Amino acid sequence: MRLRNIKGSKEFIEASPYVIQEPEQLKGKWSSLFHNNHPLHIEIGMGKGQFIHELAAANPDINYIGIEMYSSVLYRALEKRAETELENLFFLRFDAKYLAVIFDHGEVSRIYLNFSDPWPKDRHAKRRLTSAGFLAIYNEILTSDGFIQFKTDNRDLFDFSVETVEESALWNINEITYDLHHSEFLEGNIMTEYESRFVAEGKPICRFVISR
Repeated sequence: MRLRNIKGSKEFIEASPYVIQEPEQLKGKWSSLFHNNHPLHIEIGMGKGQFIHELAAANPDINYIGIEMYSSVLYRALEKRAETELENLFFLRFDAKYLAVIFDHGEVSRIYLNFSDPWPKDRHAKRRLTSAGFLAIYNEILTSDGFIQFKTDNRDLFDFSVETVEESALWNINEITYDLHHSEFLEGNIMTEYESRFVAEGKPICRFVISR
């Protein structure tokens, strides 16, 4: 569940040097923000930012954008960011359904979806970040060899996501596991806050990697 009502969070975000306030102006030229031509990876719904901070620290030759809709959650990620000297990590407070407004065709090399909101009611299925509508958006912004990594503890959401990919004529599943922490894909795995908690509780983590 997301954090709520942190007083001053919106003002803090608006004043932060780590948050891009007008991302549409960088469409097609995100490399200018980082002053290099390194690959661009994004995490959608990054929560408090543990995952993307660790990625950015481990991979200085990759540029990262963390995307979060909710001010009170992004506020916590910015608290972490202020304690680092990372030059390859920035953030957006942004709704993922508008990604194609701010990223050009083929501008993003990798997309991470970690423990996304499952939107369990059928009438909300289009809001799931692995729905056909969102996969179409990702297709617009990903490089030709780009891929998407998705992790969740929610088996219903995972089954829905796998079915959506399999029904698509465009996407292929490269890797899949229904229990990541007892699989061949665990090496190099970076955990999110939720993942750390779920693993401690003994819950299996589902994961897939898809490409076109």
